[in-house]
Amino acid sequence: MFVTGSCLRHIAIIMDGNNRWAKQRNLAGISGHKEGVERIRDVMSACQELGVEVLTLFAFSSENWKRPAREVEALMSLFHLYLKKEARALKKKSVRLKVVGNRRNFSASLNRAIDSAESLTDQADAKTTLVIAADYGGRWDIADTAARLAAQVAAGELDADDIDEERFGRATCLGDLPPLDLLIRTGGEHRISNFILWQAAYAELYFTPVLWPDFNGDVLAGAANDFFSRQRRFGKTSEQCEPSSSFSTGSGSHA
Repeated sequence: MFVTGSCLRHIAIIMDGNNRWAKQRNLAGISGHKEGVERIRDVMSACQELGVEVLTLFAFSSENWKRPAREVEALMSLFHLYLKKEARALKKKSVRLKVVGNRRNFSASLNRAIDSAESLTDQADAKTTLVIAADYGGRWDIADTAARLAAQVAAGELDADDIDEERFGRATCLGDLPPLDLLIRTGGEHRISNFILWQAAYAELYFTPVLWPDFNGDVLAGAANDFFSRQRRFGKTSEQCEPSSSFSTGSGSHA
């Protein structure tokens, strides 16, 4: 059973290990991605049980366009199918879907599917927000935000002196959501690979060797347990901070 804490509002996950999972089973790489899509439902349910307000998933990075054309095409088709298949289910579970990223490289039909899914799940009483980061890069997000703010300054809509960290943060892709608390990477790698760089400035990092298709609520509980065992100081001394909440036990590594 989950024991919730008040500080864990936003979890982000780099869903790594799909291809390795498939190779271990002598399957085509796309089989791992298909199995990975199934895990989104499990983790979304676990987050709702935990009381997490936002789950952000790194589905397709700006750099993933460099992968073999057939794999990219298969991933785009899988993304399209997920949007069409899951939108109504998300709505029933009071989940609002938000897709962030460049989107200029997506087909017209995929962009329509994104708009339709976002519109369908845009509920005032939504309990949870599921963010899918697709054709997304942390550097792109920062550069795009800077360009949009610069355009406002050039148009006389904004004074350059009014641009500070708070205003800049609000203008990023996730600026309308709670700050990121916990960033998880599956698959055993220990890097964040250009994912939500601005938002991860003070996030807790958690790395697990579990491949994404094997990730489940128990592993998420382990990450949350580790999160609540830490003291988040944000520049203060230990004495200034209250003790962190405790949580149920789990497995994984952290940094």
